Amino acid sequence: MLKRADQEPGREFIAEGLGWRRQRGEAALSDVHRSITVGGSNARRLAAFLGPGYLVAVGYMDPGNWATSLAGGSKFGYALLAVALISNIMAIVLQALCARLAIATGRDLAQACRDAYPRWAAYPLWIVAEVAIVATDIAEVIGTAIGLNLLFGIPLEIGVLLTALDVFLILYLQRAGFRYLEALIITLLGVIAACFAVQIALANPEWGPLIRGFAPTTAIVRDPDMLYLAMGIIGATVMPHNLYLHSAIVQTRAWGNTAPEKREALRYATFDSTVALTFALLINASILILAASSFYKAGKTDVVELGQAQALLHPLLGSAIAPTLFGVALICCGLNSTVTATLAGQAVMEGFLEIRLAPWLRRLATRALAIVPAAAITIFWGDQAAGKLLILTQVVLSLQLPFAVVPLVQFTAERSKMGPLVSPRWFTIFAGLIAALIIGLNGKLIWDQVIGL
Repeated sequence: MLKRADQEPGREFIAEGLGWRRQRGEAALSDVHRSITVGGSNARRLAAFLGPGYLVAVGYMDPGNWATSLAGGSKFGYALLAVALISNIMAIVLQALCARLAIATGRDLAQACRDAYPRWAAYPLWIVAEVAIVATDIAEVIGTAIGLNLLFGIPLEIGVLLTALDVFLILYLQRAGFRYLEALIITLLGVIAACFAVQIALANPEWGPLIRGFAPTTAIVRDPDMLYLAMGIIGATVMPHNLYLHSAIVQTRAWGNTAPEKREALRYATFDSTVALTFALLINASILILAASSFYKAGKTDVVELGQAQALLHPLLGSAIAPTLFGVALICCGLNSTVTATLAGQAVMEGFLEIRLAPWLRRLATRALAIVPAAAITIFWGDQAAGKLLILTQVVLSLQLPFAVVPLVQFTAERSKMGPLVSPRWFTIFAGLIAALIIGLNGKLIWDQVIGL
């Protein structure tokens, strides 16, 4: 590694090999960068890499995802299970590329974009990423507030304001150590899974139509209403900010610098994210199955509000515990998603703009941007508008996806940037088809909305 004599302090320039214009001296999320040691037996090394995938996975079951899955299941039955499956395959592929980028280059996706593109391009890309994070945070604010209302009777307006206090929980856990943060996430995921397992058992779904629902049909593209919800499910699953997040938090592991050590790190990190995202698929599918087997079967095809869904569970499933489990799982999802949005916000701001804010300040700024529209919607338009806003935020995420997916596929396909860990050609082609599909479906969605005006 050679340094130019006239370079800025804190920057290092690579003389040869990887084709980046510059390399930062300080990593994103520097307070936890390489903070988790990797060593010992194969089992211990694998265990050291388990965790980041679950932080990413919580984004695929946040309150916004609940809204799209509940609306899709109640209106179209099991038909959109195919979209949940396809979205999850997309997520597994793209998150594997995120891990590959981070391990091969030592950069997260935001840093890679800033280094590879003209300096001016960092600002619009950052704005697009921030829009995605704020959209996610709006969903978390509304979802958590609804959960507090369902369980404790706290008015939505007050619940929205209370969600700002979660910053203190995140700060405490970050200071205690990144492993504690991961432990909280995994524990809450276990609670969510247990809640849905009980609810699915109570709902007693029809297994034949359920299994057939995983086979895609042309109706998903032909029906504008179905496509709108399908794009919401895709946006809620392949969340753009999660691509920035994963490429940053993978680097909390202190893998070695040799090619074999990096290949091992890539193998373990990919295993971690694949298992975690498969678990996320089970949760996502459970939400949609619950809606299809309870609401759709009973003729309740217009359920778009989380509060409405919770109120209907008791009479439809015949158990008083089902609504309580629904509310508990919803709050757990909101708390989990709060952590990922905070970390993603830090990563994109530091990566694109090289601006490092104190975590509490960054968190409060993002949450303030989310609270304003969420509070306005709940105060002036009530629960129904809040439910529609949840779905809209997930569609917005889908529209933001190409701005993260295209650079990711581009970078990981270039040997000059990736070295020996360059993505295999077949994998790049597969990822490229995913990007093309997302762009094509977004275009069709926009066209349908314009024609429908």
